[in-house]
Amino acid sequence: MVNHCLRSWVWASRLADHLSLHYDAELLYVSAMLHDLGVASHFDALTIPFEVVGGALAWSFAAGAGWPADRRARVQAVIEAHAWAEVDPASDTEGYLLEAATSLDVAGSGFERWNVDFLCEVTREVPRLNFSDEFGDSIRNQALRKPSSEAARFQSANGVERGRKVWQIILFQGQEP
Repeated sequence: MVNHCLRSWVWASRLADHLSLHYDAELLYVSAMLHDLGVASHFDALTIPFEVVGGALAWSFAAGAGWPADRRARVQAVIEAHAWAEVDPASDTEGYLLEAATSLDVAGSGFERWNVDFLCEVTREVPRLNFSDEFGDSIRNQALRKPSSEAARFQSANGVERGRKVWQIILFQGQEP
């Protein structure tokens, strides 16, 4: 999961640069690193969606770091938005970037806008390891207990398995002959 968070941060930052979007780099980094705390077994809540739990945990982390109330609210909002099907970049730049980045890393969504060599370079430095299995198990568990959640929507769309296949293709294309 740590590698997923790091890759998500790299994808989000690169996308922002590519689209010339102004963003808060610290907010994006913290959001990327903490966005999936709600799927970790020791933070999982029985009925509360993982993105809501993750946002609340990030709010607490930010409070402990001395962030002001409005900035704590922003990190919480960005993390909650990352699980949505779509985020409007005009209303939430960091939420948009994190949603796009995590969708790329989990489901392979939007991979066609990326240079395959860059994707492969990042995944060589920050490997996927058993991410699809680990995250897939977490999402399935979330979906079973929280049938109206974003996790259930994602599970019903078979997002993790789709991502596994897309990443196999991406990484295969990037291999040297």
